[in-house]
Amino acid sequence: MAGPLAGLRVVELAGLAPAPFGCMVLADLGADVVRVDRIGAGGAPGDLLGRGRRSVAVDLRSPEGAALVLDLVERADVLVEGYRPGVTERLGLGPARCLARNPRLVYGRMTGWGQTGPLAERAGHDIDYIAVAGALSPIGRAGQPPTVPLNLVGDFGGGGLLLAVGVLAALHERDRSGRGQVVDAAMVDGAALLTTFLHGMRRGGAWRGERGRNLLDGGAPFYDVYETADGRYVGVGALEEKFYAELVDLLGLVDPPPREDPATWPELRARIAEAVRGRTRDEWAALAQGRDACLAPVLDPDEAPAHPHNAARATFVEVDGVPQPAPAPRFDRTPTAVPGSVPAVGEHTDEVLAELGLAPDRVTALRTAGVIG
Repeated sequence: MAGPLAGLRVVELAGLAPAPFGCMVLADLGADVVRVDRIGAGGAPGDLLGRGRRSVAVDLRSPEGAALVLDLVERADVLVEGYRPGVTERLGLGPARCLARNPRLVYGRMTGWGQTGPLAERAGHDIDYIAVAGALSPIGRAGQPPTVPLNLVGDFGGGGLLLAVGVLAALHERDRSGRGQVVDAAMVDGAALLTTFLHGMRRGGAWRGERGRNLLDGGAPFYDVYETADGRYVGVGALEEKFYAELVDLLGLVDPPPREDPATWPELRARIAEAVRGRTRDEWAALAQGRDACLAPVLDPDEAPAHPHNAARATFVEVDGVPQPAPAPRFDRTPTAVPGSVPAVGEHTDEVLAELGLAPDRVTALRTAGVIG
């Protein structure tokens, strides 16, 4: 394994998007992640979050299966699970039992609502967590309902990425104390954390609270998306005066209304929109190249890998013929490698159990009994 986390051993109890994303980040950075899959489970079509793992298939409901996972835990640095509160306890794999087996273990728990609170036992999805966190309401156009921001804010930004940060922080603390601990990563907490800057703007009077009428939510005409002559779009983010002056020059605006007064924003927006409609998206991108006008083409996901900047930085890589984002961030002394393939369920069962010291006949007996797949 390559990357700054080379040598770190992670056991992942297979789950849905947020926890796998967090474990993908750890694997991308060099950790040896062993994913414990259900026997006979099928991966989600096109799912890339499982890249760079090894997979073992185990029946966690059987005492023998849980015992195998505890054997893995004994040798691991981290365990990650993304079940509802209490599920791993019922499986015999809760924090108390795992930490008794390995006191240095960092036990990462990824949920929507957290391990405590009146909603902890309730079902939910990204949209529910960001709604309660106050992260959904500010997103969208004036006079329109909030806009669903895919599942980027809850599942990934406030979920899996926060989980990875928490795990790394606990590992750092372990270097001092010699002890592991439980990391309670909740998407509602993480989504709320992502709104910290917004809360500061509200306190400072820079955010009026009405959706779609503020500086960073599309309310300001110099921070918005505009349609081009070919029906595509460019993003404009000329917040500072010097960048706005560049934008005005690039667009050829003559005597635009003053931007400091929000009362002039409708007229200014119309002027910018009219100018942008005069050229195609790629024509604007070419004109903006080399200038600080803060104008960029809005690319589809399948276009992004070919953009010259992304190509120069190898921001995307190809694994098994599939373009996908490369590991990030970057390290000068311990660079990461191209991610490994997404494993088939149970692909590495025999390999991992051999590392635990199980004899081939014992592995065969466990497979015959349906404990492993």
